[in-house]
Amino acid sequence: MNVQAIAKNVRISPRKVRLVADAIRSMDVTQAMFLLQAQQQQAARPLAKALKSAVANAVTNNSLDAANLIVGAIMVNQGPAYKRFRPSTRGRIHPYKKRGSNITIVVSEKVVAKAAVKVEEKKAVKEEKKEAKK
Repeated sequence: MNVQAIAKNVRISPRKVRLVADAIRSMDVTQAMFLLQAQQQQAARPLAKALKSAVANAVTNNSLDAANLIVGAIMVNQGPAYKRFRPSTRGRIHPYKKRGSNITIVVSEKVVAKAAVKVEEKKAVKEEKKEAKK
């Protein structure tokens, strides 16, 4: 099951946020949180906040186990940009933009854990059938 959290109007350029987001994509949630806490980039804080929100949504709304969650997808889209101007020589101005981001984090359950449990159940059923035949 996929659970998401969205952080809108984050005042950091999407290009800078994507650098940190690429590092935690498809990681375990606990590993991703440790990595974000150790990062020195400014973008790690809003990503950690959004990741905590996604985990909280998964635990409270969908009753999933936080230990079995992985970061499924991270999308960093361009948000609103503030248009500003810098004074230049001879009365001119040079425009620039202070860019913002919209961060979407999707958290999902580990599929491998469920598959391993199913394989173990199948093995147990086969062993019971063998013992019943003997």
